[in-house]
Amino acid sequence: MSEPTTILFDVRDRVATITLNRPERKNAMNQTLKDELRACWQRVKADPDIWVAIVTGAGDAFSSGADVESLATGGFTKPDRWRELSMIDGIIDLPTPRRMRVHKPVIAAVNGVVAGFSLDLVSEADIPIASEKAYFVDPHVSIGYVSSHEMVNMARRVPVAVCLRMALLGSRERMTAQRAYEVGLVTEVVPHDTLMDRARELAAMLLTNSPLAVWGTKMAILQGLGLPIPQAEEIAAGYLEIVEQSDDHKEGPRSFVEKRKPNWQGR
Repeated sequence: MSEPTTILFDVRDRVATITLNRPERKNAMNQTLKDELRACWQRVKADPDIWVAIVTGAGDAFSSGADVESLATGGFTKPDRWRELSMIDGIIDLPTPRRMRVHKPVIAAVNGVVAGFSLDLVSEADIPIASEKAYFVDPHVSIGYVSSHEMVNMARRVPVAVCLRMALLGSRERMTAQRAYEVGLVTEVVPHDTLMDRARELAAMLLTNSPLAVWGTKMAILQGLGLPIPQAEEIAAGYLEIVEQSDDHKEGPRSFVEKRKPNWQGR
């Protein structure tokens, strides 16, 4: 991956921190940021030394969504909707964790405004947390756009009535961090100055668990959503069988019996 210009990408102690870095534009998404974010998720997926990812924003914003100036001037590459909708699984090609099939756990550390497109980064995170200063807004209808994948995805995370209110009121409706916690969009709200410390603390907790077991559990849950329970259980059983063949699966019980910390290898 070449050195990004709109993202800070740092890997330390098996944790990748992805920081959207256009603070002068409240980390709004232009084509460059979109392309570089896609490359970051690909790196997270492929790098065996990365077991957890944290995504956040520079400055006082998480992301204000798509850069409206780029929208107005044609600065985005026109998507091929036929190609996207003809994909085998029907998933639109966007640089977000679920659509990029990121099997490793993702923590979203929401430090400020989340608008439009960037709502996907929160609703697709496995453990989204928010600063008390964070707020959420979907301005699509206020600028003449249909709120499409963002709200379709959101409606799987929060009550439909909450989703509809947010989408249809557009920029007139701002959801506070506390309200986001109440409806299940984020899992906790923390003081602003401790947000990244808490994100790193959660990442460290994840690292104490078997990475293969964590990854298999995540995929089993997500791929089973919306399916009848017997089919969802079959998917989970498949991941269990795969992990049972790993060295880490043997290391877990062995370390427990020997009363020591497990030495996970991710294989």
